[in-house]
Formats: sequence, C-alpha cells, structure tokens
Amino acid sequence: MDLTHRLGHRPLTPDDLDLVCRHRAAMFHESGRPEDAIASMAAPFRDWLAPRLADGRYFGFVLEDADDAAVAGIGLMEIDWPPHPAHPGESRRGYVLNVYVEPTHRRRGLARRLMDLAEAEFRRRGVAYAILHATAAGRPLYEQAGWAPTTEMAKALT
Repeated sequence: MDLTHRLGHRPLTPDDLDLVCRHRAAMFHESGRPEDAIASMAAPFRDWLAPRLADGRYFGFVLEDADDAAVAGIGLMEIDWPPHPAHPGESRRGYVLNVYVEPTHRRRGLARRLMDLAEAEFRRRGVAYAILHATAAGRPLYEQAGWAPTTEMAKALT
C-alpha cells in the first residue's frame, strides 16, 4: 500500500540527533557491516553530526505517521567540489546519505518520496549535481529514479 500521501514530512532539526544516529546504525547493520565496526563508528558519528545538525550543514527530512512517529529519514549535505565535466560551472555537489525506512513501512514508496524531497531541496538551493553511495538494497530505487553508477573507488588508508 502506498502511504506517501498519508504521511507528513518535516525538515530535520537538532532534536533528531538520536533518530539519525539510530537510522545510520540500522542501515549499516542491515547492509551487513560488522557489529564492532558499527559500534566503533557510533560515538564519533554522533560527535560529528551534532554541530552540523545545529548549524544546518547537515539537513534533510523525516517522514512521520499520524502519531508524529518518525518512519523514514534522509540526510543531505552540500559538499565543496571542483568544477567537473558533469557540472563544469558549479563548485558544489549535493550529497545524499543515511536514507532509511523503518522495516514496518518498507515497500510503500517512502524512500522514493524521500529522494523526491531531496532532489527538490537541492534544486531550491541551486545545487545541480548530486551523488550518493548505494547499498545493494537501495540501488534499484536509485536507478529507477534516474541515478547512474559512477567509477568511484575507495581505499582505507589506515
């Protein structure tokens, strides 16, 4: 059942610190990350997130049910990036992260609604290019919404 029109949405606020931290940990858990790695990330992420929620460098949306309970959320950032062939006149990229829908509310169009809100917010801010890192579970949603894979690679340097 599509719940997208029966749920309200609101911007993230500093009061959502616990919610975002919980969603991020659950997202990594569900994608198969080791529990010790998730636990070791928790406090540093919280310390990183709190000032960014407070000053607006980390922003996004929460979807709420009729009882004002959060059932889904998305985080967004603007990141400084040099002009690039994909956005030659722009020195910013939008970054989507921490997309999470509570298990009891999945398969009802909520992640798509979050992505629509994110894209509209980036356009409102004048950000014309955005990136994200997709889990295997999220990839079909992003592809259906017109997102394309890139050639990015990564390496831990520790």
